[in-house]
Amino acid sequence: MRKKIVSILLCMALVGTMAAGCGKKETSKDKADGKKEITFMIPDWGNPGEELLKEFEEESGIKVNVEEVSWDDIRDKVSIAAAGGEAAADVVEVDWSWVGEMNSAGWLEPIEMSEEDKKDMPTLETFTIDDKVLAVPYANDYRIAYYNEEHFKKAGIEKAPETWDEVYAALKKLKESGVTKYPFTLPVNADESATTSMIWFAFARNGVAFNEDGTLNKEAVLDALKFEQKLVDEELIDPAAKTFSGMDCYRKLTSGEASFMVGPTKFVGISNNPEESSVVGQIKPILLPGKEGTSQVTMPLPEAIGITAFSKNKEEAKEFVKWYSSPEVQKKLYAQNSSIPTRNSVIEELINDGTIKNAGAMLDQAKLIKSPFPKGVPDYYSEMSNTIYNNVNKMVLGEISPEKAFDTMDKKIKELVK
Repeated sequence: MRKKIVSILLCMALVGTMAAGCGKKETSKDKADGKKEITFMIPDWGNPGEELLKEFEEESGIKVNVEEVSWDDIRDKVSIAAAGGEAAADVVEVDWSWVGEMNSAGWLEPIEMSEEDKKDMPTLETFTIDDKVLAVPYANDYRIAYYNEEHFKKAGIEKAPETWDEVYAALKKLKESGVTKYPFTLPVNADESATTSMIWFAFARNGVAFNEDGTLNKEAVLDALKFEQKLVDEELIDPAAKTFSGMDCYRKLTSGEASFMVGPTKFVGISNNPEESSVVGQIKPILLPGKEGTSQVTMPLPEAIGITAFSKNKEEAKEFVKWYSSPEVQKKLYAQNSSIPTRNSVIEELINDGTIKNAGAMLDQAKLIKSPFPKGVPDYYSEMSNTIYNNVNKMVLGEISPEKAFDTMDKKIKELVK
């Protein structure tokens, strides 16, 4: 079986190389004709569309050929092409969780960014390893808290919670008063959303999730696991959440079944959209709670674009990345695709002019974005995530204790770090 897989991969790499060779001939012809073209591989939500791309072509003289590919398939396409020394595309989607692996494999070309840009785009830190910017974020996502103000008032709670002790007290009151049966919604299924939930929980409560060497911070992670277990044991979280997808969990807030959550930034808009929410006008975005007050950090989970190391058109690709991440284009992408800007200056402008409604603490939370990974997202992230979410899920199912969950995760991650 293993030999068969190797053979398939070799064939795929050979086919990719042959196809890329054909592509080179076309590129040479284009250059001979004085035309400049690049290829751009992106999921449908990141496609700027013909009108915007025409604007870029008129400004730069560079034509962008877009290949829409599902998010799940992009990394494989980049990997297969790179095995043959070729570029899947000049510019490609780079998820925050891929950047460590792509860096170690040498698949990405470093991108020069000004200090002004770095300050305006705090999520650039997520795509920076060894002081090299490997991709530029275009779609923002960071964890922010939400509460149903009407639910809280019905339970006799007049103030939004600022600490996790206050959150816990509010959840108890909401449940005991019958306002919501399961007032908190949190992903704890055996999938990626349970991993990111555990990381942001530890990070928000303790300001740290990982040690400088990449291992788990025992005090912070065990604290988060015990708190999650308490919420499950007291049925402040729906028992069915043990098998829900992350998005199904988050939608418990907009259906009115839950009163509090920490979730994706896009729920600022979703919660206020009558087509997607039954509690329009009730949900307020607030700063993530911490232990002594509101948390001083939040975890980013953005999407970015990067230039493949094997691209033959790197200068043109850099010009496109600069344009695509510019303030004006970010505003247009928000209007077109609802992509939350990665520039704080653009978020602020869209809030101030009323384009983003019900923003609450959205901008203040964006200013607290910080990567929980001291040395950048590791190249073994997918394996690490697998051990985290499986053990979190076993814990909430009652199969293991928080201590056992931590010990198992800790052992595996220490092996990966080596």
